Amino acid sequence: MKAIINGKLVLPEGIVEGHDLIIEGSRIKDIVKTETREALGLDLRIIDARGGYVSAGFIDIHADYIEHIAAPRPSSLMDFKLALREAERELLTHGVTTMYHSLSLYKIKQTDDKPIRRKENVSRFIDLIAGTHHKKHLIRHRFHARFEIDNVDSVEELVSYIEAGQVDLLSFMDHTPGQGQFWDLEGYKKMTRQYGLKMSDEELDAHIEKRLKTPKLSPRDCQRIAGYAREKGIAIASHDDDSIEKLHRIKAIGATISEFPITLEVAKKAKEMNLHTVAGAPNVLLGGSHSGNLSAHEAVAAGVVDILCSDYYPAAILHAVFKLHRDYGHDLSDMFKLVTLNPARAVHVDQDLGSIERGKLADLNIIEMIDGDFPVITTCLVDGEEVFHTHYRV
Repeated sequence: MKAIINGKLVLPEGIVEGHDLIIEGSRIKDIVKTETREALGLDLRIIDARGGYVSAGFIDIHADYIEHIAAPRPSSLMDFKLALREAERELLTHGVTTMYHSLSLYKIKQTDDKPIRRKENVSRFIDLIAGTHHKKHLIRHRFHARFEIDNVDSVEELVSYIEAGQVDLLSFMDHTPGQGQFWDLEGYKKMTRQYGLKMSDEELDAHIEKRLKTPKLSPRDCQRIAGYAREKGIAIASHDDDSIEKLHRIKAIGATISEFPITLEVAKKAKEMNLHTVAGAPNVLLGGSHSGNLSAHEAVAAGVVDILCSDYYPAAILHAVFKLHRDYGHDLSDMFKLVTLNPARAVHVDQDLGSIERGKLADLNIIEMIDGDFPVITTCLVDGEEVFHTHYRV
């Protein structure tokens, strides 16, 4: 057995000191006062938290970072196994112990023809992630299927992934210009330019017009796909909700998660409808959305954000938690829940993960502060085993 001592334990009810965490095998055996642990005289291997915070491992339910690891340049595709193995080593340094890799099932378009998002490459990654359940990996890899609703030719392919048990989270997306994330057409045009799109104004206008006329899945089609997911116990999310009407539509098909609601009004309504709401941790660090939509820290202040995800920048999760506490005065233990217990509940894994409680799996982070206010992961455990450790010299 092991014991983590000298730490500030981030428990569901708050942060406590003077207590030690006892780990037996892959699970948390007990949480006891330090003097009680010492009196028991147990033969324990000691892990010294050195005054740092001890939290549950972070659960990231939306991140496409693996695409950047696998394709560091648009035309450069690395070996996918190498990418997954190297990604997990990096993710541990950010405290992410469960990653829902958000792979996009897109209909390839002229403005989004990244090789990494081609059907055959996405399929290879899905198979690779599914294979991690039967092999030794440093973290828990899961597949978040992001399905673009104009990808009408790939419905049966998505259903086959669901039926095969390869999907762990399903979200429906619509990136058509003029609504959702891209409700501002001028903002959409500006963003496409920033991504290096080489089109004349006339060509871009023609492209937008074509996108607006592209057939999409009907609500009945979405309902059918969602039905397969619900039968498998898979959580369903909607993406970039921009209206109350859309919230009602996605609720009707069984969605329980609203990712990146566009406005504060929509986020408030999503909460009223008992939907789990998701915001991006990079949004917190940047002080606002990179696409000009809802500010995450304002949404947290309004009590309408349940979950923070890394989206595209894994380092943001840890730093967003502490920034929300340090700069905006939010309770630190509540901010930890945004990246631990709340996402675990949203994707139905909270029986084993997401909090430090007796009987749960020992996926844990030790977080120390350097330079006075800079948080770093110094130790990470998954299934009770130390999978990462570093030490800052004093």
